[in-house]
Amino acid sequence: MTAAPPPFGAPPPHPRAFRARGALLKRLADVVCLPSSRVNAFERAMTADLLVDMLREAEPEERLKVARRLANLTEIPASLVRLLLRDRVEIAEALLANAQGLSDSDLLDCARMTGLEHRRLIALRRGVSEVVCETLVEFGESAVINCLLNNELARLSNGAIEVIVALTRDEPRLAPILLRRPELRPAHAYVLFWWADADARRTILQRFAVSREVLQDAASDIFAMAAEENWQDPLSRKALQFIERRQRNRAAIDKSPFDSLEAAVSAAQTGLTRDVAEEISYLSGVKPMTGAKIFTDPGGEPLAIVCKATGLPKAAVRALWRALRRPETDDTGAVHPALERVLITYDMIAVDRAQTVLRYWNWSLSSALTPALMKAIRDGDEDAVDEYSIPQRTAMLALAKEFGR
Repeated sequence: MTAAPPPFGAPPPHPRAFRARGALLKRLADVVCLPSSRVNAFERAMTADLLVDMLREAEPEERLKVARRLANLTEIPASLVRLLLRDRVEIAEALLANAQGLSDSDLLDCARMTGLEHRRLIALRRGVSEVVCETLVEFGESAVINCLLNNELARLSNGAIEVIVALTRDEPRLAPILLRRPELRPAHAYVLFWWADADARRTILQRFAVSREVLQDAASDIFAMAAEENWQDPLSRKALQFIERRQRNRAAIDKSPFDSLEAAVSAAQTGLTRDVAEEISYLSGVKPMTGAKIFTDPGGEPLAIVCKATGLPKAAVRALWRALRRPETDDTGAVHPALERVLITYDMIAVDRAQTVLRYWNWSLSSALTPALMKAIRDGDEDAVDEYSIPQRTAMLALAKEFGR
Protein backbone atom coordinates (compact mmCIF):
# COMPACT_ATOMS: atom_id res chain seq x y z
CA MET A 1 0.00 0.00 0.00
CA THR A 2 1.38 3.41 -1.04
CA ALA A 3 2.24 5.68 1.87
CA ALA A 4 0.21 8.87 2.09
CA PRO A 5 2.01 12.22 1.66
CA PRO A 6 2.56 14.29 4.81
CA PRO A 7 -0.20 16.67 5.88
CA PHE A 8 -0.21 20.10 4.24
CA GLY A 9 1.86 22.64 6.11
CA ALA A 10 4.19 20.16 7.81
CA PRO A 11 7.78 21.53 8.01
CA PRO A 12 10.02 19.82 5.41
CA PRO A 13 13.05 17.96 6.65
CA HIS A 14 16.54 18.88 5.46
CA PRO A 15 17.08 17.83 1.83
CA ARG A 16 19.75 15.34 2.90
CA ALA A 17 16.97 13.42 4.68
CA PHE A 18 15.03 12.94 1.45
CA ARG A 19 16.11 9.39 0.65
CA ALA A 20 13.18 9.06 -1.72
CA ARG A 21 14.33 12.09 -3.70
CA GLY A 22 17.75 10.63 -4.31
CA ALA A 23 16.31 7.29 -5.28
CA LEU A 24 13.73 8.87 -7.60
CA LEU A 25 16.30 11.06 -9.32
CA LYS A 26 18.42 7.96 -9.93
CA ARG A 27 15.48 5.97 -11.29
CA LEU A 28 14.39 8.77 -13.61
CA ALA A 29 17.97 9.10 -14.89
CA ASP A 30 18.04 5.33 -15.41
CA VAL A 31 14.87 5.52 -17.52
CA VAL A 32 16.35 8.31 -19.65
CA CYS A 33 19.40 6.11 -20.19
CA LEU A 34 17.39 3.06 -21.31
CA PRO A 35 17.94 1.92 -24.92
CA SER A 36 15.29 2.74 -27.51
CA SER A 37 14.27 -0.91 -27.53
CA ARG A 38 12.88 -0.47 -24.00
CA VAL A 39 11.58 3.10 -24.00
CA ASN A 40 10.15 5.10 -26.90
CA ALA A 41 10.97 8.74 -27.68
CA PHE A 42 7.82 10.12 -26.05
CA GLU A 43 8.36 8.19 -22.83
CA ARG A 44 11.96 9.36 -22.72
CA ALA A 45 10.92 12.99 -23.31
CA MET A 46 8.22 12.77 -20.61
CA THR A 47 10.72 11.34 -18.12
CA ALA A 48 13.29 14.02 -19.04
CA ASP A 49 10.72 16.76 -18.43
CA LEU A 50 9.95 15.37 -14.99
CA LEU A 51 13.66 15.05 -14.22
CA VAL A 52 14.30 18.65 -15.29
CA ASP A 53 11.51 19.87 -13.04
CA MET A 54 13.04 18.08 -10.06
CA LEU A 55 16.60 19.10 -10.81
CA ARG A 56 15.72 22.81 -10.82
CA GLU A 57 15.14 22.60 -7.06
CA ALA A 58 17.54 19.76 -6.25
CA GLU A 59 20.80 20.14 -4.37
CA PRO A 60 24.04 20.65 -6.38
CA GLU A 61 25.39 17.22 -5.40
CA GLU A 62 22.17 15.63 -6.67
CA ARG A 63 22.44 17.45 -9.99
CA LEU A 64 26.08 16.39 -10.24
CA LYS A 65 25.14 12.72 -9.79
CA VAL A 66 22.58 12.96 -12.58
CA ALA A 67 25.05 14.77 -14.85
CA ARG A 68 27.61 12.00 -14.33
CA ARG A 69 24.95 9.37 -15.00
CA LEU A 70 23.97 10.98 -18.31
CA ALA A 71 27.50 11.76 -19.53
CA ASN A 72 27.90 8.39 -21.27
CA LEU A 73 24.76 8.74 -23.37
CA THR A 74 25.21 9.30 -27.09
CA GLU A 75 21.98 11.31 -27.17
CA ILE A 76 20.84 13.28 -24.13
CA PRO A 77 17.42 15.00 -24.10
CA ALA A 78 17.89 18.64 -25.02
CA SER A 79 16.04 20.00 -21.99
CA LEU A 80 18.38 18.14 -19.64
CA VAL A 81 21.49 19.20 -21.52
CA ARG A 82 20.56 22.87 -21.44
CA LEU A 83 19.78 22.81 -17.72
CA LEU A 84 22.96 20.98 -16.72
CA LEU A 85 25.33 22.88 -19.04
CA ARG A 86 24.09 26.18 -17.62
CA ASP A 87 24.69 24.91 -14.08
CA ARG A 88 27.75 25.63 -11.94
CA VAL A 89 31.09 24.63 -13.44
CA GLU A 90 31.65 21.34 -11.62
CA ILE A 91 28.22 20.09 -12.78
CA ALA A 92 28.57 21.24 -16.38
CA GLU A 93 32.09 19.78 -16.48
CA ALA A 94 30.68 16.26 -16.04
CA LEU A 95 29.09 16.65 -19.48
CA LEU A 96 31.59 18.97 -21.16
CA ALA A 97 34.51 16.70 -20.30
CA ASN A 98 32.87 13.34 -21.01
CA ALA A 99 29.68 13.57 -23.08
CA GLN A 100 30.42 13.01 -26.76
CA GLY A 101 26.81 13.47 -27.86
CA LEU A 102 26.60 17.23 -27.25
CA SER A 103 25.52 19.13 -30.36
CA ASP A 104 26.88 22.46 -31.59
CA SER A 105 23.58 23.99 -30.51
CA ASP A 106 24.13 22.71 -26.96
CA LEU A 107 27.67 24.06 -26.84
CA LEU A 108 26.74 27.43 -28.33
CA ASP A 109 24.00 27.92 -25.75
CA CYS A 110 26.43 27.02 -22.98
CA ALA A 111 29.09 29.39 -24.32
CA ARG A 112 26.68 32.32 -24.55
CA MET A 113 24.78 31.79 -21.31
CA THR A 114 27.60 30.95 -18.89
CA GLY A 115 31.09 32.21 -18.06
CA LEU A 116 34.77 31.95 -18.86
CA GLU A 117 35.40 28.60 -17.16
CA HIS A 118 32.53 26.95 -19.04
CA ARG A 119 33.94 28.30 -22.31
CA ARG A 120 37.41 27.05 -21.39
CA LEU A 121 36.00 23.55 -20.88
CA ILE A 122 34.30 23.72 -24.28
CA ALA A 123 37.59 24.74 -25.88
CA LEU A 124 39.23 21.62 -24.45
CA ARG A 125 36.74 19.24 -26.07
CA ARG A 126 37.75 16.94 -28.91
CA GLY A 127 36.80 18.16 -32.35
CA VAL A 128 35.38 21.60 -31.52
CA SER A 129 33.65 22.72 -34.71
CA GLU A 130 34.35 25.91 -36.66
CA VAL A 131 31.08 27.56 -35.65
CA VAL A 132 31.67 26.85 -31.94
CA CYS A 133 35.27 28.09 -32.20
CA GLU A 134 34.09 31.36 -33.76
CA THR A 135 31.69 31.96 -30.88
CA LEU A 136 34.34 31.17 -28.26
CA VAL A 137 36.83 33.51 -29.92
CA GLU A 138 34.33 36.38 -30.00
CA PHE A 139 34.62 36.78 -26.21
CA GLY A 140 38.33 37.63 -26.56
CA GLU A 141 39.33 35.59 -23.50
CA SER A 142 43.00 34.65 -23.74
CA ALA A 143 42.61 31.60 -21.45
CA VAL A 144 39.92 30.17 -23.75
CA ILE A 145 41.77 31.03 -26.95
CA ASN A 146 44.96 29.51 -25.57
CA CYS A 147 43.08 26.21 -25.02
CA LEU A 148 41.64 26.35 -28.53
CA LEU A 149 45.02 26.97 -30.13
CA ASN A 150 46.56 24.07 -28.19
CA ASN A 151 43.65 21.80 -29.09
CA GLU A 152 44.89 20.02 -32.21
CA LEU A 153 41.43 18.63 -32.93
CA ALA A 154 39.68 22.00 -32.82
CA ARG A 155 38.79 23.41 -36.24
CA LEU A 156 39.41 27.14 -36.51
CA SER A 157 37.59 29.04 -39.25
CA ASN A 158 39.16 31.82 -41.27
CA GLY A 159 37.09 34.34 -39.33
CA ALA A 160 38.27 32.96 -35.99
CA ILE A 161 41.90 33.09 -37.13
CA GLU A 162 41.51 36.74 -38.15
CA VAL A 163 40.07 37.67 -34.76
CA ILE A 164 42.90 35.84 -32.95
CA VAL A 165 45.51 37.55 -35.16
CA ALA A 166 44.09 40.93 -34.12
CA LEU A 167 44.06 39.87 -30.45
CA THR A 168 47.74 38.91 -30.53
CA ARG A 169 48.63 42.61 -30.50
CA ASP A 170 47.46 42.84 -26.87
CA GLU A 171 48.11 39.15 -26.07
CA PRO A 172 51.56 38.45 -27.57
CA ARG A 173 51.79 35.11 -25.75
CA LEU A 174 49.20 33.75 -28.18
CA ALA A 175 51.35 34.44 -31.24
CA PRO A 176 53.81 31.49 -30.97
CA ILE A 177 50.91 29.04 -30.52
CA LEU A 178 48.95 30.61 -33.36
CA LEU A 179 51.95 30.29 -35.68
CA ARG A 180 51.81 26.50 -35.20
CA ARG A 181 48.21 26.23 -36.37
CA PRO A 182 47.72 24.69 -39.85
CA GLU A 183 44.78 27.05 -40.53
CA LEU A 184 47.05 30.13 -40.46
CA ARG A 185 47.55 31.55 -43.95
CA PRO A 186 50.26 33.86 -45.32
CA ALA A 187 47.91 36.85 -45.38
CA HIS A 188 47.27 36.38 -41.66
CA ALA A 189 50.93 35.82 -40.81
CA TYR A 190 52.19 38.87 -42.70
CA VAL A 191 49.74 41.12 -40.85
CA LEU A 192 50.72 39.58 -37.49
CA PHE A 193 54.35 40.26 -38.44
CA TRP A 194 53.93 43.99 -37.81
CA TRP A 195 53.54 43.57 -34.04
CA ALA A 196 55.26 40.20 -33.53
CA ASP A 197 58.47 39.90 -31.54
CA ALA A 198 61.79 38.93 -33.12
CA ASP A 199 61.33 35.16 -32.64
CA ALA A 200 57.83 35.18 -34.09
CA ARG A 201 59.02 37.28 -37.05
CA ARG A 202 61.76 34.77 -37.79
CA THR A 203 59.20 31.96 -37.69
CA ILE A 204 56.90 33.83 -40.07
CA LEU A 205 59.69 34.43 -42.57
CA GLN A 206 60.88 30.83 -42.38
CA ARG A 207 57.42 29.30 -42.76
CA PHE A 208 55.53 31.68 -45.03
CA ALA A 209 58.19 33.33 -47.21
CA VAL A 210 57.51 30.98 -50.12
CA SER A 211 58.61 31.04 -53.73
CA ARG A 212 56.23 32.11 -56.50
CA GLU A 213 57.75 29.86 -59.16
CA VAL A 214 54.58 27.79 -59.60
CA LEU A 215 52.51 30.94 -60.15
CA GLN A 216 55.11 32.41 -62.47
CA ASP A 217 55.19 29.25 -64.59
CA ALA A 218 51.39 29.04 -64.70
CA ALA A 219 50.96 32.68 -65.76
CA SER A 220 54.05 33.08 -67.94
CA ASP A 221 52.07 33.64 -71.16
CA ILE A 222 49.44 35.88 -69.55
CA PHE A 223 51.81 38.84 -69.23
CA ALA A 224 51.98 39.21 -73.01
CA MET A 225 48.18 39.05 -73.26
CA ALA A 226 47.79 41.76 -70.63
CA ALA A 227 50.40 43.91 -72.38
CA GLU A 228 48.51 43.61 -75.67
CA GLU A 229 45.44 44.92 -73.85
CA ASN A 230 47.57 47.77 -72.50
CA TRP A 231 47.01 46.51 -68.92
CA GLN A 232 43.49 47.94 -68.94
CA ASP A 233 41.94 45.22 -66.79
CA PRO A 234 42.57 46.20 -63.15
CA LEU A 235 41.82 42.72 -61.80
CA SER A 236 44.38 40.87 -63.89
CA ARG A 237 46.89 43.73 -63.58
CA LYS A 238 46.80 43.59 -59.79
CA ALA A 239 47.22 39.80 -59.70
CA LEU A 240 50.04 39.83 -62.25
CA GLN A 241 51.85 42.51 -60.26
CA PHE A 242 51.91 40.07 -57.36
CA ILE A 243 53.19 37.22 -59.56
CA GLU A 244 55.82 38.94 -61.74
CA ARG A 245 59.53 38.44 -61.10
CA ARG A 246 60.59 42.07 -61.31
CA GLN A 247 60.20 44.03 -58.08
CA ARG A 248 61.43 47.50 -58.97
CA ASN A 249 59.06 49.88 -60.70
CA ARG A 250 60.84 50.87 -63.90
CA ALA A 251 58.12 53.31 -64.89
CA ALA A 252 58.67 55.24 -61.65
CA ILE A 253 62.24 56.11 -62.70
CA ASP A 254 60.95 58.37 -65.47
CA LYS A 255 58.98 60.44 -62.96
CA SER A 256 61.50 60.36 -60.13
CA PRO A 257 64.02 63.08 -59.29
CA PHE A 258 66.49 60.23 -58.62
CA ASP A 259 68.32 58.26 -61.26
CA SER A 260 67.85 54.99 -59.43
CA LEU A 261 66.66 53.36 -56.24
CA GLU A 262 70.27 53.31 -55.04
CA ALA A 263 70.44 57.10 -55.46
CA ALA A 264 67.25 57.58 -53.46
CA VAL A 265 68.56 55.40 -50.63
CA SER A 266 71.83 57.34 -50.61
CA ALA A 267 69.96 60.65 -50.43
CA ALA A 268 67.92 59.36 -47.48
CA GLN A 269 71.03 59.22 -45.30
CA THR A 270 71.01 62.99 -44.94
CA GLY A 271 67.38 62.95 -43.79
CA LEU A 272 64.43 60.72 -44.60
CA THR A 273 61.82 63.26 -45.59
CA ARG A 274 58.32 62.34 -46.68
CA ASP A 275 59.20 62.98 -50.33
CA VAL A 276 62.28 60.75 -50.21
CA ALA A 277 60.37 58.02 -48.38
CA GLU A 278 57.65 58.07 -51.04
CA GLU A 279 60.20 57.95 -53.85
CA ILE A 280 61.91 54.92 -52.30
CA SER A 281 58.51 53.28 -52.02
CA TYR A 282 57.55 53.98 -55.63
CA LEU A 283 60.93 52.85 -56.98
CA SER A 284 60.70 49.68 -54.87
CA GLY A 285 57.36 48.81 -56.44
CA VAL A 286 55.24 49.39 -53.32
CA LYS A 287 52.71 51.99 -52.32
CA PRO A 288 53.66 54.84 -49.97
CA MET A 289 51.42 53.30 -47.30
CA THR A 290 53.46 50.11 -47.40
CA GLY A 291 56.67 52.12 -47.39
CA ALA A 292 55.49 54.07 -44.36
CA LYS A 293 54.86 50.84 -42.45
CA ILE A 294 58.34 49.63 -43.38
CA PHE A 295 60.12 52.81 -42.33
CA THR A 296 58.20 53.20 -39.06
CA ASP A 297 58.54 49.58 -37.98
CA PRO A 298 60.35 49.49 -34.60
CA GLY A 299 62.08 46.16 -35.21
CA GLY A 300 63.65 47.04 -38.55
CA GLU A 301 63.37 43.64 -40.26
CA PRO A 302 61.18 45.10 -43.05
CA LEU A 303 64.16 47.22 -44.12
CA ALA A 304 66.06 43.99 -44.82
CA ILE A 305 63.09 42.61 -46.75
CA VAL A 306 62.71 45.62 -49.03
CA CYS A 307 66.46 45.76 -49.72
CA LYS A 308 66.71 42.04 -50.52
CA ALA A 309 63.54 42.06 -52.64
CA THR A 310 64.75 44.95 -54.78
CA GLY A 311 68.31 43.66 -55.25
CA LEU A 312 69.94 46.31 -53.06
CA PRO A 313 73.19 45.29 -51.34
CA LYS A 314 73.48 44.78 -47.60
CA ALA A 315 75.09 48.21 -47.35
CA ALA A 316 71.69 49.69 -48.27
CA VAL A 317 70.26 48.22 -45.08
CA ARG A 318 72.84 50.15 -43.08
CA ALA A 319 72.12 53.27 -45.12
CA LEU A 320 68.39 53.15 -44.37
CA TRP A 321 69.14 52.34 -40.72
CA ARG A 322 71.31 55.44 -40.61
CA ALA A 323 68.59 57.46 -42.37
CA LEU A 324 66.18 56.57 -39.58
CA ARG A 325 68.73 57.75 -36.98
CA ARG A 326 68.92 54.38 -35.29
CA PRO A 327 72.00 53.29 -33.30
CA GLU A 328 74.53 51.33 -35.37
CA THR A 329 76.82 50.34 -32.49
CA ASP A 330 76.46 49.61 -28.79
CA ASP A 331 78.53 51.01 -25.90
CA THR A 332 81.41 48.66 -26.72
CA GLY A 333 81.60 49.70 -30.35
CA ALA A 334 80.16 46.40 -31.62
CA VAL A 335 77.29 46.24 -34.08
CA HIS A 336 74.07 47.10 -32.27
CA PRO A 337 72.00 43.94 -31.57
CA ALA A 338 68.94 45.35 -33.38
CA LEU A 339 70.96 46.15 -36.50
CA GLU A 340 72.70 42.79 -36.33
CA ARG A 341 69.33 41.03 -36.24
CA VAL A 342 68.18 42.97 -39.30
CA LEU A 343 71.39 42.13 -41.20
CA ILE A 344 70.91 38.44 -40.35
CA THR A 345 67.37 38.69 -41.75
CA TYR A 346 68.84 40.06 -44.99
CA ASP A 347 71.23 37.10 -45.22
CA MET A 348 68.69 34.39 -44.39
CA ILE A 349 66.02 35.18 -46.97
CA ALA A 350 66.25 34.61 -50.73
CA VAL A 351 65.35 37.35 -53.21
CA ASP A 352 62.22 35.67 -54.55
CA ARG A 353 60.93 34.90 -51.08
CA ALA A 354 61.61 38.45 -49.91
CA GLN A 355 59.58 39.64 -52.90
CA THR A 356 56.70 37.40 -51.82
CA VAL A 357 56.72 38.96 -48.36
CA LEU A 358 56.93 42.50 -49.71
CA ARG A 359 54.12 41.94 -52.18
CA TYR A 360 51.90 40.37 -49.54
CA TRP A 361 52.43 43.45 -47.39
CA ASN A 362 51.67 45.74 -50.31
CA TRP A 363 48.59 43.71 -51.22
CA SER A 364 47.21 43.25 -47.70
CA LEU A 365 47.70 46.86 -46.66
CA SER A 366 45.76 48.05 -49.70
CA SER A 367 42.97 45.54 -50.23
CA ALA A 368 43.03 42.34 -48.18
CA LEU A 369 42.45 43.58 -44.63
CA THR A 370 39.33 42.86 -42.64
CA PRO A 371 38.04 45.63 -40.34
CA ALA A 372 39.42 43.79 -37.28
CA LEU A 373 42.92 43.50 -38.72
CA MET A 374 42.93 47.06 -40.04
CA LYS A 375 41.89 48.32 -36.61
CA ALA A 376 44.70 46.33 -34.98
CA ILE A 377 47.28 47.87 -37.31
CA ARG A 378 45.82 51.36 -36.91
CA ASP A 379 45.64 51.15 -33.12
CA GLY A 380 49.22 49.98 -32.94
CA ASP A 381 50.44 52.88 -35.04
CA GLU A 382 48.68 55.38 -32.78
CA ASP A 383 50.05 53.77 -29.63
CA ALA A 384 53.65 53.88 -30.84
CA VAL A 385 53.71 57.28 -32.52
CA ASP A 386 55.51 59.01 -29.63
CA GLU A 387 58.42 56.58 -29.96
CA TYR A 388 59.23 57.66 -33.50
CA SER A 389 61.82 60.16 -34.63
CA ILE A 390 60.84 63.18 -36.72
CA PRO A 391 61.51 61.40 -40.06
CA GLN A 392 59.52 58.39 -38.88
CA ARG A 393 56.61 60.59 -37.83
CA THR A 394 56.71 62.14 -41.29
CA ALA A 395 56.34 58.69 -42.80
CA MET A 396 53.57 57.99 -40.32
CA LEU A 397 51.61 60.93 -41.68
CA ALA A 398 51.56 59.26 -45.06
CA LEU A 399 50.28 56.06 -43.49
CA ALA A 400 47.60 57.94 -41.54
CA LYS A 401 46.42 59.61 -44.75
CA GLU A 402 46.07 56.27 -46.49
CA PHE A 403 44.04 54.84 -43.61
CA GLY A 404 41.83 57.91 -43.64
CA ARG A 405 42.46 59.01 -40.06
